[in-house]
Amino acid sequence: MCGRYAASRRPEDLALEFEAVPAEGQPALPADYNVAPTKDVHVVRWKKERDAEGRPTGAGHREVRAVRWGLVPSWAKDATVGNRMLNARVESLSEKPAFRSAARARRCLVPADGWYEWAKRLDSPAKQPYYITPTDGSVLAFAGLWEVWGTGEDRLYTCTVITEPAVGALTEIHDRMPMVLPRERWAEWLDPAREDVAELTAPTPPELVEALELRPVSTRVNDVRCNGRELTERAETVSPPADQPALF
Repeated sequence: MCGRYAASRRPEDLALEFEAVPAEGQPALPADYNVAPTKDVHVVRWKKERDAEGRPTGAGHREVRAVRWGLVPSWAKDATVGNRMLNARVESLSEKPAFRSAARARRCLVPADGWYEWAKRLDSPAKQPYYITPTDGSVLAFAGLWEVWGTGEDRLYTCTVITEPAVGALTEIHDRMPMVLPRERWAEWLDPAREDVAELTAPTPPELVEALELRPVSTRVNDVRCNGRELTERAETVSPPADQPALF
C-alpha cells in the first residue's frame, strides 16, 4: 500500500524534471515530508488544449497540477468517498467502477521523494517505520489516476496511487508497494491514446527496486501533525522486522 510519503520538490522543479508546465493560477504547495491522505499533492497529467470557445484542439501538454489525494469519481454523490480511494490495486483497475474510466483516460504520475512503510518488530508491539527512497536522491514517479468531480468553480480534482505486490527486499517490510514507473515509461503512461491499461502495468523493474534504500526512521512520522526533513533521517537504533533477518 501507500499511505504516507514525502514530496519536497517545487512545481517549477517538477515541470523541468517531467517536461511539463505548471498549472495556471495555483499556489505552490510547500515541501511536505509527511504527506497524508486527503492532503493536496502535485501530479503530472496530460492536459488537453482547447480553443477560445472551449472546444478541444486535438493538442495537449503535460501539466503539473495540485489535486487532493483520495479519488472522487465523477458520479459520486459526495466528495467524502475519496477518503477511501487513496490507493487502487493494479490487479483490479479494469474491474472496479471507481477506477475503470480513469484507468483508460485519466492516468497521471505522482512525484515523490520516497514513501513510508511500517514493519512488525521483534521487541515491541509497535511497528517500525521505514523510509524508502532512491539512494541517488532522484525523484520517484508513482503511477496514479486522476478525476474531476463537480462543475464550475466547485470542481474538485483528486487522485489515487496505484499499488502492486511488493518485490525484492521490500517484501520484508510490507506485502504491497506503490507502482513506480521508470522514466522510459512515463510517456506511454500519460499517453491518452493508450486506452488498454493492461498493456501499461508491467511491474516495477527489479533494478529500480534494487536502487532504493530501506531506511529506518523515527516513529515521529506516525503523527500526521509532525513534518520536516528530519522525519526522513535514519533512526539511531532499530529492531529488524519480525521473523526476518536484519536488513542493515
